[in-house]
Amino acid sequence: MSQDGPDQEDDPGEVQPRFLDAGEAALVVEFGRVVDPAINDRVLALDAVLSADLPAGVRELVPTYRSLMIHYDPLRIARQALVEAVTARLSAPVAGTRIANLWTIPCCYEPPHGEDLAEMAGAMSLSPGQIVTSHVAATYRVYMYGFAPGFTYLGGLGEDIAVSRRSKPRPPHAAGAVLVGGGLSAIATFAMPTGWYVVGRTPERLYAPERPEAFLMEPGDDLRFEPVDAATFAALEARVQAGEVVARRITP
Repeated sequence: MSQDGPDQEDDPGEVQPRFLDAGEAALVVEFGRVVDPAINDRVLALDAVLSADLPAGVRELVPTYRSLMIHYDPLRIARQALVEAVTARLSAPVAGTRIANLWTIPCCYEPPHGEDLAEMAGAMSLSPGQIVTSHVAATYRVYMYGFAPGFTYLGGLGEDIAVSRRSKPRPPHAAGAVLVGGGLSAIATFAMPTGWYVVGRTPERLYAPERPEAFLMEPGDDLRFEPVDAATFAALEARVQAGEVVARRITP
C-alpha cells in the first residue's frame, strides 16, 4: 500500500489524514490508528459530506472505525484528483449533522444463550455474574458494520472484561450472538465460527434485507443492552420472526 501524510500519534482531532491505496480502484482516508470516538466522528463527518456531494467517478463509501474507504472508477477520476476533492471537503461543514440515536437491545445472558460466560469468567478470574453486570452497565458506540452483513462492532466495553480474543475459533454460535473479544463487543447476525466469546444473545435482527431500512442502526449511534430472561427472550424472538422490531430507540 502506498501512503501520503505523517504518522498519526497526535490528538485525533488535529492530525491530518493519510491517503492510502487499496488496490487500483479504492482510496482509504485514514484518520488514526486506534478505536476512538473522536476519530470515528471525523470518519462519519467526511462520509456525510462526500455523500451529499459525491465526486464524479466515486462508486461507494465504506466507513470504518478510523478510516473511510472510497471505491472509485480510475477511468473517470484520477487518484490525485480524488485526493484533491477529498481534501477540499475535509473542512466543509456537515449540513444537518445527524444526532445519534440511543438504542436499547434485549439480550439474554442465561443458558443456553450465554454459551461462553463460564469459560470467559474462568479466564479472567471473575464470576459470570460480574461479566454480565459489567457488560450491561456500559453504553456502547456503534462504530461500524463489517465482516458479514449487519455484524455490528461496538466500542465502550468496560476494561474489567476486556478479554483478548481466542487463539483458535470456537464452533459456530447462533444468529444474534452477543460477543466480547479484543477489548470490544459485537453482535453477530448470522451463525458462524468465531474467535470472540459468546456472552449472550439478542432476539433482534440488526440486518433484515426485506425492511425498508435493512440495517437497524447507523454508525455513530449509541446502544445499551437490556438483560432479559430465557422466557422473555423466546417471546421476543417470536415477535421478531413475525416482523416486529423489539429494540427501543430514543431520538434526542
